[in-house]
Amino acid sequence: QVQIVESGGGLVQPGGSLRLSCQASGILFSENRMGWYRQAPEKERELVAQIFSSGFTNYRESVKGRFTISRDDAKNTVYLQMNSLKPEDTAVYYCNAWRTVYPPGNYWGQGTQVTVSS
Repeated sequence: QVQIVESGGGLVQPGGSLRLSCQASGILFSENRMGWYRQAPEKERELVAQIFSSGFTNYRESVKGRFTISRDDAKNTVYLQMNSLKPEDTAVYYCNAWRTVYPPGNYWGQGTQVTVSS
């Protein structure tokens, strides 16, 4: 059974930092692209950052230079370090595992709330 579990969300003031963690089980972690998405109220879910097993990463424009995604395949864990947080970063953050080899697979966590407010 596949489980994707996020942690690390919370309330932080503008300019502050948070680190999100996502631990996966039931999958071969190295065969998955790992991504962080977010969804703000009344908005569509959007990709924030992703990392492949090769180490290749990319980020949405609005978080470049502030967020860093990393992965530890030995721990089946992906991280999102978020610095210089802004109120517009407020959202539920979801971890996603997308299998890059056949057969396909796409797995989601339950989400963790990040609120940036003074």
